[in-house]
Amino acid sequence: MSAHLHILGICGTFMGGIAAIAKAAGYRVTGCDANVYPPMSDQLRSLGIELTEGFDANQLSIRPDVWVIGNVVTRGNPLMEGILDQGERYVSGPQWLAEEVLAGKHVLAIAGTHGKTTASAMLAWVLERAGLAPGFLIGGVPMDFPVSARHTGSPLFVIEADEYDTAFFDKRSKFVHYRPRTAVLNNLEFDHADIFDDLAAIERQFHHLVRTVPRAGRLIVNGVDEALKRVLTQGAWTPVEWLAAPGAWEAGPLDAEGGFEIAWQGAPLGRVRWQLLGEHNQLNALAAVAAARHAGVEPAAAIDALGAFSGVRRRMQVRGEERGVTVYDDFAHHPTAIRTTVEGLRQRVGRSRILAVLEPRSNTMKRGVMKDELPSSLRQADRIYVFSAGLGWDAPALFAPLGARARCEETLDALVAAVAQDAKPGDHVLVMSNGGFGGIHEKLLKRLRAGA
Repeated sequence: MSAHLHILGICGTFMGGIAAIAKAAGYRVTGCDANVYPPMSDQLRSLGIELTEGFDANQLSIRPDVWVIGNVVTRGNPLMEGILDQGERYVSGPQWLAEEVLAGKHVLAIAGTHGKTTASAMLAWVLERAGLAPGFLIGGVPMDFPVSARHTGSPLFVIEADEYDTAFFDKRSKFVHYRPRTAVLNNLEFDHADIFDDLAAIERQFHHLVRTVPRAGRLIVNGVDEALKRVLTQGAWTPVEWLAAPGAWEAGPLDAEGGFEIAWQGAPLGRVRWQLLGEHNQLNALAAVAAARHAGVEPAAAIDALGAFSGVRRRMQVRGEERGVTVYDDFAHHPTAIRTTVEGLRQRVGRSRILAVLEPRSNTMKRGVMKDELPSSLRQADRIYVFSAGLGWDAPALFAPLGARARCEETLDALVAAVAQDAKPGDHVLVMSNGGFGGIHEKLLKRLRAGA
């Protein structure tokens, strides 16, 4: 009989991915979460995974072989307290994945403050097109795969390497568990103010990751990121390939269609022709081509595969168009990501108006740690709308210097009404949040359809 896992916090993207992988690997999987709702609940149930609403201690009667704990679980959680009291066997999600799935595989890990999901999806797609059928766990939904996580018999496994902490009982970053052979360090800025005191604390965790990469492995590192350079000055025992650095991996200038040349050590390798926006995606492409090369895929084949890459849901995804107004959904929630997203859209739409709609939803944004950077990150937008409910800082005061260009609203209905009233045919409405934002996209499209 197969081992039984009961996963606490199963409806999160990462833990839901672990559930799908465990099921495919032959484990019996059940789980619970505070909010069991679509789409993750539907995905899991379609796999035959039984879900329980909440964390009631009565679940102790399930008696699995091991309890797998997501980092949403804290002390005081009634089920977790029962597990501890009874001396039950438990393990974090990242540790279970590392020991039961990743051990013995060539792990390709994509780390960085921004771009992890997109670069991971690119790399998985390149390996897939090369016929290598990699396993993967990605923190978003790639457009080119029906799932965000899968288990295969391939020796290759692509993982989005998150620096967030592992569990309430293991405060190391998740990625320390993965033991990659190929590690991409895409960029590094301060984020996650709820768990890190400063940038140096995050740099330390990145260096812990570097310490796990073998001499026979490869570090693929953004060559213009000063924080990552500091990480490597703490010690590196693995060959390094630099991204966006002269004489290493380089991307040529973007053409009018968003295409660009890729070169390695000064030798042109081919031209990427795709529909993605922005210079940040050039860096993601370089990372994917370099990592795939370390896994045995020729750069020309990787570049060709990127031309057929469809992107990731919630990364500049068009949600609809009504009355000539196009509405986009994007995950951007850090000032740097917001700036690159707006700039990427500006490159595509030229002089057309951009109406930027922002929900500062992450813990870092709610605390206002980087709030002063927000107005400048949105400077290429013609109009700015901020959902200001629940913030620990004064949004109207911050955006007041922008005058009529910026508007803050405390309710979603008022925000939708303001955007719909201002939008004109030919406008592009860019909605940015790392959450569901109350279904604002459909509400806005419905309002536009009705004539605002």
